[in-house]
Amino acid sequence: MKQSAEWNGLKRLLTMIGDVGLFNLSILLAFYWRFGRVIPEYNFDMYERSAIYISLLFLFVNFFLGVYVYYNRRISDIIFNTVLAQTITILGLTMITFMGRLFAFPRLVLGYSFLLSILILGIWRIFIYYMYVRFTSNYKVAVLSYEHELPAVLENFNSAKNNKHKVTYVVSDHFVENAKAIIDKVDIFYLTKGLPDETRREIIDIIIKHEKTILLPSTFDNLLMLRPNLMNFEDESVMGMTQFRIKPESAFLKRIFDIVVGILMLIVASPFMLITAILVKLTSPGPIIYKQVRITMNQREFKILKFRTMSATAEAKSGPVLATEHDSRITPVGKYLRKFRLDELPQIFNVLKGDMSIVGPRPERPFFVNQFNEQEPHYYLRHNVRAGITGYAQVYGKYASDYHSKLKFDLLYIKTYSIFLDARILLQTIKILFDKVSSQGLEEDPEPARQKLHDIVVEQDITHLS
Repeated sequence: MKQSAEWNGLKRLLTMIGDVGLFNLSILLAFYWRFGRVIPEYNFDMYERSAIYISLLFLFVNFFLGVYVYYNRRISDIIFNTVLAQTITILGLTMITFMGRLFAFPRLVLGYSFLLSILILGIWRIFIYYMYVRFTSNYKVAVLSYEHELPAVLENFNSAKNNKHKVTYVVSDHFVENAKAIIDKVDIFYLTKGLPDETRREIIDIIIKHEKTILLPSTFDNLLMLRPNLMNFEDESVMGMTQFRIKPESAFLKRIFDIVVGILMLIVASPFMLITAILVKLTSPGPIIYKQVRITMNQREFKILKFRTMSATAEAKSGPVLATEHDSRITPVGKYLRKFRLDELPQIFNVLKGDMSIVGPRPERPFFVNQFNEQEPHYYLRHNVRAGITGYAQVYGKYASDYHSKLKFDLLYIKTYSIFLDARILLQTIKILFDKVSSQGLEEDPEPARQKLHDIVVEQDITHLS
């Protein structure tokens, strides 16, 4: 595994070198496209002197967007990330050129660079992606779990877009003995939270001795250990656990970010909001804007604003009910508004008012919050920050995930918060607008766990040890 990690690092470095070379090639071709063979000396001289800084900006943007991560990616992700990264890079160069007057780049050269870099880098990265899929070895995974947890775990592994982690063994009993028996046949062990502590410790000792990789679920205890404060007392080293709360200075910057981004979003989204309002009014009786009480920071109630996507009497008889995948209450137009998240646009006003943030845990209704608080003792922690229009759970999880799964994402977001994380989630939200899975509701009739496990094991030729 260590050699594999070193080789992956080398491949990533070579990919970055190729990226920088091709990006600069696109700029040179843009100069040629604009001026032909006779390029003004002043313009080209400025490019030569600034090439290193332009390349660093290019690499920073691509690292920030996770362009060099090929695991769990589709071709569409590669193309989207390339277009988004080049858009941000060229916009950055444009601002530096025409506001700071640091680089003497003609506007047409910047425009041509944008088009050429998307084409050249897009072809290059698709080639790298196919090389990754074709020649990167699969990791063999053993999942150690009680039977009732296995179907969900296996489905999560199989949901990866280009899965390099292949589950070859599932162990549902006699965990220590079976772990010893397969230790040389797998690369990674995934230990679910249901295993007894003593059993888990024994298995971890075995795995560490054989230098295999361990995967653990994001339990509350594991999340609590994130970013500890290390302290030493004489010969004793201790870890101070940080709270699930954003620091005051970070909260202030987050609010500034919300106001600036909220105003920009309102300017850009206004035409779409007008068209959406007209469509809602013309296609179903009832109000255009749907107001509903939700819970935000410090358990405070507020009225969230959304374009109405259901019939006006959707919950007259049933009361509060979570949306399902084929919900008959959703209007024909509402289906598409939900798919592309256009129904959320009025929440920009909630952000500017201070009830919500651009990024944060999605707000729930008091009825469900009371339910979840009774069933999950740590659910209240997600209300240590303002509710958000989009969030970590919405970008990296699934719309149909249950509240337990979403809570883990929300707590992970709070623990690892930074203004850069907000920016990354906001940019990734653009991509999930076009992801069909991200807008589906809850599954209406889940298959029994035992039957589902049997089907998965047979279909994927997994060895089941018990």
